[in-house]
Amino acid sequence: MGFWNRSRKAGAVYVVLGLFAFAFFGLIKPATEQVVLKFTDDTSLTFGPRAVILVLGLLTVAAGGALLAGRDWFPTATAVALLGFVGAFMLWAVSLAKVGHTIYAVDLVNGTLIAALPLIFGSLGGVLCERSGVVNINIEGQLLIGAFGGALVGTLTQNVWAGIVAGAVFGALMAALLAVFAIKYLVDQVVLGVILNVLAIGITGVIYERLMQPEATTYNQPPKLDNWNIPLLSDIPFLGPALFRNNVFVYLALILVGVVTFALFRTRWGLRTRAVGEHPTAADTVGIKVRAVRYRNVILGGLVAGLGGAALTLGSGLAFNKNMTAGKGFIALAAVIFGRWSPTGALGAALLFGFADKLQTVLSSTQSPIPSDFLRMAPYIATLFAVAGLVGKVRAPAADGKPYVKG
Repeated sequence: MGFWNRSRKAGAVYVVLGLFAFAFFGLIKPATEQVVLKFTDDTSLTFGPRAVILVLGLLTVAAGGALLAGRDWFPTATAVALLGFVGAFMLWAVSLAKVGHTIYAVDLVNGTLIAALPLIFGSLGGVLCERSGVVNINIEGQLLIGAFGGALVGTLTQNVWAGIVAGAVFGALMAALLAVFAIKYLVDQVVLGVILNVLAIGITGVIYERLMQPEATTYNQPPKLDNWNIPLLSDIPFLGPALFRNNVFVYLALILVGVVTFALFRTRWGLRTRAVGEHPTAADTVGIKVRAVRYRNVILGGLVAGLGGAALTLGSGLAFNKNMTAGKGFIALAAVIFGRWSPTGALGAALLFGFADKLQTVLSSTQSPIPSDFLRMAPYIATLFAVAGLVGKVRAPAADGKPYVKG
């Protein structure tokens, strides 16, 4: 492969990003010499932003240098480089802000979790599908139809739990279309996913304009899921308010990551799923019903993604809007790749993208001189760097996207 393999190319990019953060972010005179990181009402940390920015820039350079030196630390180095650069950018932007030179750690962590919720559910749905050999470009549509179903049924019944179930069922129905056309009729899975996304946008858009928008009181005022405070844990300073005073979607997402990880790598179902995704012919010869496994996992993945859509509306009590997912399904797909088709890896990637999403909200509230349009690009820029850095380095399941025809 030569010296300039993909890992070293990524290392060179990280070194350039780190030097840019060090030279540009660190040397421009900030509007304030002090930034406050507030953990609780009584606990805060005051520091000079320039020194920390320089350290984060050097950390990004070090991560890239490790890859240039041939170290096999690609996932760790990528995470460190991205966090270092994004952290330096955040501090630089806060230091230039006209007001609000305080970063509220609880709000930042909690907001990151909430922003990452649809990405976590969506990426788990993607992992379930792709580990069994079906490419899921339809995550965007499953999230959107889940948000739509949750809002509509939740409003009609004024029962948040009915809305959650409806969101999951709607997502599963969308996934069933993907399964039938991809597995039975052998339609190209990438093209099919795009078509189903357009179908979801069309169906939800028409019903929204004809029914939910003109009669919002009757059809589009979903109830909000209350927060659950976990006894004892919710009283821990900083961690309690940040992690253990959330709605059930947060706890369900984290539990599902653990459950899917255990099931995928420690159970017979998981072994069969991975076998079907890697070598369906060999799986068939030992009695595994390849198509049945794929049908089951694709629909299950759609059900999980539908929960992520319901979290967008019922988790925050927001009314449904046309195309309200705004590309989150594609970011979730990037999280699947960035996480190496692993539930825990996808969780880490989703949290990274969720942090970038929360970042633009935080910076907007500080009246930062950076244009708001650029800030809204932050999560997509993070996605671009993550996927561009990992394409070619990670390996998808061998049969991913390949229809199985029994000989």
